[in-house]
Amino acid sequence: MTTRRTIAPEELGTLDLADPRLHAESDLSAVWRHLREHQPVHWNPATDTAPGFWVVTRHADVTAVYRDSARFTSEGGNVLETLLAGGDTAAGRMLAITDGDRHTGLRRVLMSAFSPRALEPIVASVRRTVDRLLRDALDQGNCDFAADVAAGIPLGAICDLLGVPDRDRAHVLSLTSSALGSHDADSTATDAWIAKNEILLYFAELARDRRDSGHSDVIALLAGSEVNGLPLDDDEIMLNCYSLILGGDETARLSMVGAALALLEHPDQWQALKRGDAGIATAVEEILRWTTPALHAGRTATAATEIGGRPVAAGEIVTVWNASANHDERVFDTPAELRLDRTPNKHVTFAYGPHFCLGAYLARAEIGAVLAGLRDLVAEMEQTGPATPVYSNFLSGLGTLPLRLKAA
Repeated sequence: MTTRRTIAPEELGTLDLADPRLHAESDLSAVWRHLREHQPVHWNPATDTAPGFWVVTRHADVTAVYRDSARFTSEGGNVLETLLAGGDTAAGRMLAITDGDRHTGLRRVLMSAFSPRALEPIVASVRRTVDRLLRDALDQGNCDFAADVAAGIPLGAICDLLGVPDRDRAHVLSLTSSALGSHDADSTATDAWIAKNEILLYFAELARDRRDSGHSDVIALLAGSEVNGLPLDDDEIMLNCYSLILGGDETARLSMVGAALALLEHPDQWQALKRGDAGIATAVEEILRWTTPALHAGRTATAATEIGGRPVAAGEIVTVWNASANHDERVFDTPAELRLDRTPNKHVTFAYGPHFCLGAYLARAEIGAVLAGLRDLVAEMEQTGPATPVYSNFLSGLGTLPLRLKAA
């Protein structure tokens, strides 16, 4: 259904794992398997324009790096794009790239908005949205599952949380789709930079409007909160809204599209879901493992240390690859098989340790709603044209997936 060139381990010496085109157009399964077995901590050499970096591929080593924010800090940046460019100016102010006491305090503030109880009305809205979008797609017969179904679900939920007006949501979606990746192989770093800055400017204005406004959304929560005894300024509110909108939209959306493709390409699992042989909760975890929408996370070594026996110098970039760890044979039985009833399922799709994904509960609810909707409302799915990948070294998945749906 989708065709990508398989990269052989013998080609490893020619690969730059920071290349978005490599991840979009290639199947790296054999390379990850080779690295886990023979070079679990691999050095990706410097190029003419960017420094080299460590590539960590085994599940145990990945979780060890995630767990240890003292030795491996996120404050130099947490994705290759910013790490290779020399760092992230939002370090210490945005939750995802803040460590230590400030991270703990900021996370505590935001967790109150992402608790299961606080999210009850959002999750109920998600289920209604999934039902409406799937019924609309069924009425049309043909749809682009990415644009017509998946795109409207996580963005709607996070915009509800942030209080983004309905009139602005299509514009915000177009910006988030360009900020971390692209549907276009020729998209440039400048395009992404412009999209990111437009998101920041949008939330800067929204944050100013929400101070003392009486709203009850996350922006108002941040505006009225203190971390370590100090109120958050407009920049900090803006940066954390930016982080939430990107983290809450792109990854969940790509998992939903990947779920539809996975069920299409594995009819036995599609039928197991429809029969109830695989429950929604376990199916969600397997979809998260199978799709792994965030390929990697980045850290910087704070001092001379080692990973898996390999010496790592202070200041060197360390990347942990969820895409590999989620297929580690040491943790997952037959990891190359999609098994919706897989348990246990210790995937690292939501990271691990102090930076475990703040929105994990909401993402699980969103993907679960899509799987339940497909199970209950759709009898058959057929791919009607080529799917197109997202071009990114951070995000993995499909930007388009044309399908014909038949109602149950």
